[in-house]
Amino acid sequence: MSRFLSAKYKKLVPYTPGEQPKDMQYVKLNTNESPFPPSKKAQEMAAETAKKLQLYSDPECKILRDKLAETFGVKPTQVIATNGSDEILNFAFMAYCDENTPAAFADITYGFYPVFADVNNVPYELIPLKEDFSINITDYFNLGKTIFIANPNAPTGMALSKNQIAEILKNNPDNIVVIDEAYVDFGAESCVDLVKEFDNLLVTQTFSKSRSMAGARLGFGIASEAVISDLNTIRYSTNPYNVNSMTLAAGYGVLCDEEYTKANCKKIAENREWFVSELKELGYEVLPSLANFVFAKNERLGGRETYLKLKEKGILVRQFEKERISQYLRITIGTKEQLKTLLSALKEILEETK
Repeated sequence: MSRFLSAKYKKLVPYTPGEQPKDMQYVKLNTNESPFPPSKKAQEMAAETAKKLQLYSDPECKILRDKLAETFGVKPTQVIATNGSDEILNFAFMAYCDENTPAAFADITYGFYPVFADVNNVPYELIPLKEDFSINITDYFNLGKTIFIANPNAPTGMALSKNQIAEILKNNPDNIVVIDEAYVDFGAESCVDLVKEFDNLLVTQTFSKSRSMAGARLGFGIASEAVISDLNTIRYSTNPYNVNSMTLAAGYGVLCDEEYTKANCKKIAENREWFVSELKELGYEVLPSLANFVFAKNERLGGRETYLKLKEKGILVRQFEKERISQYLRITIGTKEQLKTLLSALKEILEETK
């Protein structure tokens, strides 16, 4: 770092995104992207909008917000569109956390939460997951803090029910509870309906996973009108043109083609169940996932060792250095062909360790 960097950032440890190497063609199962291309409607609408890129994008994101409101059964004034769901999560840290209202989130969860806290100078509490990596909801009751819960959780893939989330909301009436539903479309229960009952709920989702738009960077949030007004105050104070025109058009196109999204999610869920059974046949312990990835370990193989051997074979998965989960691999559910390639490689590695 340079000698000019503000002292408040000198100890900042940035988020580490999944690697995107270009040295060879990999079977890429490390960043939870969809194996399917975006909807043709999305592609066509984005291409048409590219003809008008000399103009600013709509700061109100009206066409997209109206369609999101229609899709989720809320008012347009209860929706905000953002540059990926990471942006709205950062807005929530900015709007609802400070030295008097710290953040709280699980000790094993999305790695960006502590980074958002640190970059915004927000104190935070880490709440340990149970021994089986599930969340004990009573640990989140009456905290007096802004709560962030990824549901399904990452990297475990495990999820709370809508009723469990409702209990957390009931027991934190004076604090915002952010439910990050980046992976909800692959089998978990969404709690969007609960925004009609709880004014302290903010639900965030993304177009990156189930809607095949990771490269477009589009997310959104649904909450009470008052909460969305708060978040728009932050948005207009940082970057009012935060979603580009082509992304807005592609997002609208995706929402006009929900059957395509649902079919892809169904296929990924089917591939996930098949893949889990195959992993268990190889002696893997696999956590119960409702996401488009699984979290698995094998007592015969080290996590780091397996990750490196797979990379040598042209296959990318995600491995984490945190001690409690260092022996696990997070594996994106790709096509069946990709998963078969991975399984063959794992069998070779297991043979080598005999």
